[in-house]
Amino acid sequence: MASAAEQLAANMNMGSFAKATELHKRLLFTIMALLIYRIGTYVPVPGINSEAFLAFFQNPDSQRGVLDMVNMFSGGAVERFAVFALNVMPYISASIIVQLMGAVYPPWEKLKKEGGESGRKQLNQYTRYLTVVLALFQSTGIAFGLNAQPNLIDEPGLFFIVSTVTVLTGGTMFLMWLGEQVTARGVGNGISLIIFAGIVAVLPGTVARMFGLAQQGQISAFTLLFFAAMSIAVVVFIVFMERAQRRLLIQYPKRQEGNRMAGGERSFLPLKVNTAGVIPPIFASSLLMLPTTVAQMTANADLPAWMGWLPLVTAQMQHGQPVFMVLYGALIIFFCFFYTSITFNPEDTAENLRKYGGFLPGIRPGKRTAEYLDYVLTRLTVIGAAYITAVCLLPELMMANSGMGAAVIGGTSILIVVSVTMDTVAQIQSQLLAHQYEGLIKKAKLRGRGRTPGKGVTAPARR
Repeated sequence: MASAAEQLAANMNMGSFAKATELHKRLLFTIMALLIYRIGTYVPVPGINSEAFLAFFQNPDSQRGVLDMVNMFSGGAVERFAVFALNVMPYISASIIVQLMGAVYPPWEKLKKEGGESGRKQLNQYTRYLTVVLALFQSTGIAFGLNAQPNLIDEPGLFFIVSTVTVLTGGTMFLMWLGEQVTARGVGNGISLIIFAGIVAVLPGTVARMFGLAQQGQISAFTLLFFAAMSIAVVVFIVFMERAQRRLLIQYPKRQEGNRMAGGERSFLPLKVNTAGVIPPIFASSLLMLPTTVAQMTANADLPAWMGWLPLVTAQMQHGQPVFMVLYGALIIFFCFFYTSITFNPEDTAENLRKYGGFLPGIRPGKRTAEYLDYVLTRLTVIGAAYITAVCLLPELMMANSGMGAAVIGGTSILIVVSVTMDTVAQIQSQLLAHQYEGLIKKAKLRGRGRTPGKGVTAPARR
């Protein structure tokens, strides 16, 4: 028999959506925030020659470095060199560093485990400070790199460098604030939705470039159809894997309450195959930007002899190159295990089960339960890491072998779009379910007030 929650979920329709006024406000706020973000991707940085920069960016022989890597997540803001060109990638990189430090630096580890809500806010504040530092670092690299390029800047010099660093850093900080506002007052995770909006904005252009290559004869019609079929299959595969989970049976013992026995219920502890979500490929992409940023800063500088290896490494750190794919896959696997260990602690889960009397059948509570949970989670993470790595590296292999180059839609982009869509839809359904519960509670209260004596309610005796 279906539970009450399942029955309510089955009854959700457009009528229930129309009555959820609070959800309407949240959706409207989210849409307006994303519109503001998209407008900002068309506002150019002062002092840049937009037409010359676009020609420079689209030239396959130009050393774009970090610009080419950020463009995918910024919705094309980089090729227009807009104020939101850096997007939220410095914030993502700062989150990586803070979480790494929270696992190895004792004061921050204590804040994360014992600080509660205040500790979490303090770590978030550290993340914001570090975001400013990284945004300054990346924007400085871009500014120096562009200042050294001929015909790209109207008036090259110190003023252009300072203004560019200020505008790009301010754009990143504004997007970080906007994402936090969407998370608090909108629907879904704000930072993820900003990245999602940027990727979706460039998808039509990417598809158009693929058809253009097919018309020019650079790729065959069979290759185009194969890529389309593979993209659909990858989306279906991502949906299946993101919903896949291992459900562990939890048993609660019976207990005596007065003259009757209570308890003895069963429930399930769901463990997702991909516990880390879309974080590993985003983290991996962010870290791979750092060496490219250094190379961009020293692109036209006279390097000493011992740094002669830097141009070679920079050339290999491009999409479709073997070194890039190896490092990308290794970082994805590492962050899958690292982020899973942060988000799910087997010892804490085992302690909570023991505290409330729950246990896994056949497994002793306490240490043995924690060991079993760690064993199951490790096996699931192996499968999840292999799945994410395959999804992200498959387009890279096609980029290297098919000749489509930048027309290939990245696996990270597909993974983010599908995962964020599923998470946002799930949050909308949760909002609708909560609205239906509130409606049932209000109806119950009104019925209780409307009852009269003689219809199921005994009138109080008069004195």
